[in-house]
Amino acid sequence: MNANQATLARKQLEKRLAPLRAANVLAPPKGWVKAIREALGMTARQLAARMGTSPSRIPVIEKAEVTGATTVKTLREAAEAMNCTFVYAFVPTKPLDDILRERAAQKARSDIARLNHTMRLENQALLKSDLDDEQRRMIDLILSGSLRGLWEDE
Repeated sequence: MNANQATLARKQLEKRLAPLRAANVLAPPKGWVKAIREALGMTARQLAARMGTSPSRIPVIEKAEVTGATTVKTLREAAEAMNCTFVYAFVPTKPLDDILRERAAQKARSDIARLNHTMRLENQALLKSDLDDEQRRMIDLILSGSLRGLWEDE
C-alpha cells in the first residue's frame, strides 16, 4: 500500500472510529453477558439452552468475560443466543493522525537530541529555533514516508 492509499485508508477508518471514541462505552461491572441476560429476564439455564451448552457453563462464561479469559467465539455465541450483535473493536484513545504525529515527534526529538549533543561537543550548537524548525521538518519527512520504521525502538 502506498503512502496516499494508507492516508486514505486511515481517514476512512478514523471516520468509523470517531463515534466509538466519543461514545466512551464502559463494560458493566459484571460483564455484558450477565447484564444483557438479566435485562432480558433470561436465566442462566435458558441462555445455556439457547447456546446449546450446559447450565453450569454460563456462570463460567460470565466470570471469564469479566476476568478477560473468554474468547471472541464464546462472546459471539452468547450474543447471538440473546438476539444481540457482538461488536469487537480497537478504539484509539485519540485520532490516528495524532498518534502518528506524536510518535514521529518522539523519534524526531530523539534524533535531534543525539545530533545536538554531537554538535555541542564540537562547539557547533544550534539555536532552539533552529532545533524546533528541524524537528518540524523531520516530523513531516517521517510522516511522508513509510510508517513501518516509526514503531521501531532504537
